[in-house]
Amino acid sequence: MSELEIRKAVKERYSKIAVSSASDCCGAGGCDGDSGVISLDGSVPPEASSVNAGCGSPLQLVTPTEGAVVLDLGSGGGIDIFRASQIVGATGKAIGVDATPEMVWRARETKAKYGSKYDNAEFRLGEIEHLPIQSSSVDYIISNCVINLSPDKPAVFRESFRALKEGGVFAVADITLQNEIPESARADMDAWSACLAGALTDSDYRDKLLSVGFTDVEIEHISDSNIGEYPFKYYSSHIKAKKPVPASPIAQ
Repeated sequence: MSELEIRKAVKERYSKIAVSSASDCCGAGGCDGDSGVISLDGSVPPEASSVNAGCGSPLQLVTPTEGAVVLDLGSGGGIDIFRASQIVGATGKAIGVDATPEMVWRARETKAKYGSKYDNAEFRLGEIEHLPIQSSSVDYIISNCVINLSPDKPAVFRESFRALKEGGVFAVADITLQNEIPESARADMDAWSACLAGALTDSDYRDKLLSVGFTDVEIEHISDSNIGEYPFKYYSSHIKAKKPVPASPIAQ
């Protein structure tokens, strides 16, 4: 199965979700309180919440400060970006990147509908492996059940590290696995686009983050489930890591 085939299958699935306004939670425990998702409030347009495909709540992991820059990898209909834009205030910025044109168009349309309320929110078309983001420009990176969909996760982690400022925080919700899954599952295109076949084990996720320079990696399981036809367990997880601040040189 090629990278192109995986990307095509994922885009087709999420293009349909964007057009149909369907909520699809990656088959990972659902988008309810059991999966750790924050209840909706006035900071989130209903147009965005109706296109929510997540497995947790990355904004429960961090508290962005006023004036901060938040980047969402795979922002979809914009639910977390609209919420983050209200948290960081007018002096901050919330940027969503998504590879599915229909999702970006929908999020931009929702933003336009609410006038100046979300002026500090921006939605960019791009792949999370090749972020259209300046280096060392972001305070917080969030993502909700998207990184597992990438066929090149080391590139996602390298790009995340590049985009973050020193001391910046990587805080995502994603699917992780208890053990490696069989090749038959890895080769199942439907399982890929459903957020399952591309998931990493906890240890592999941690190792890949550490390998690009992240520190203080934490993985917390929110819920777990089994897949009927496959003999393995997967988790809806919250993952947090930090881009370190280099030590100051010792004065001579």
